[in-house]
Amino acid sequence: MSRILSVNLAVPARNPATGVGLTGISKRPVDHLVTVRAPGPMATGLHSGLVGDQIFDIEHHGGDDRAVYAYAREDYDWWQARLSRRLANGIFGENLTTEGVDVNGAVIGERWRVGPRLVLQPVFGRIPGVTFQRRMGEPRWARTFARSIRPGAYLRVLEQGEVWAGDPVTVEDRPAHGVTVAQAFRAYATEPELLPDLLRTDGLPDDLRETLTSRLLRRR
Repeated sequence: MSRILSVNLAVPARNPATGVGLTGISKRPVDHLVTVRAPGPMATGLHSGLVGDQIFDIEHHGGDDRAVYAYAREDYDWWQARLSRRLANGIFGENLTTEGVDVNGAVIGERWRVGPRLVLQPVFGRIPGVTFQRRMGEPRWARTFARSIRPGAYLRVLEQGEVWAGDPVTVEDRPAHGVTVAQAFRAYATEPELLPDLLRTDGLPDDLRETLTSRLLRRR
């Protein structure tokens, strides 16, 4: 069964990695219903898509195109075997830890129905930054994470609703282009020769498309 294993909200803490001051990357599972809605623009909106969550680095996180972050428990288990340490749900900073959902194999722009009302849409993978690096305390973690091509998925909120641990996840619609989160992230992180195909993909965030276009022009 494809389901939400846990819903995780931020526990604010000091951020030793940047000048932001606080970070919401540390998230812990909650045992209550959480409302999820489109938060609006990154810098001026409500930041996180989950009511009760907190985002402090509003230059790089949050907003409609990064409203929700999902990570698969199966990928956590893969990392646990390689890092020889326990990884609890939420330690990567995801809002939704899933089970039985092919998060990295999701097609960009497909529609996930979560529970009875909430509809989410995968748009791209998580790009690891310095806060995540310091959070994990692993040598060269950002590069290791990126090269694994297990980024998890940022999600837009298409239809507001509530989410609770145990809610089923159903893919209602899948675009014909077939470009997955993993394939798109591979083009971004390790195989830039794939960028032209990625830029033809509908559903990418506008700011990411601009970044990729600039990168492609520099390569040429």
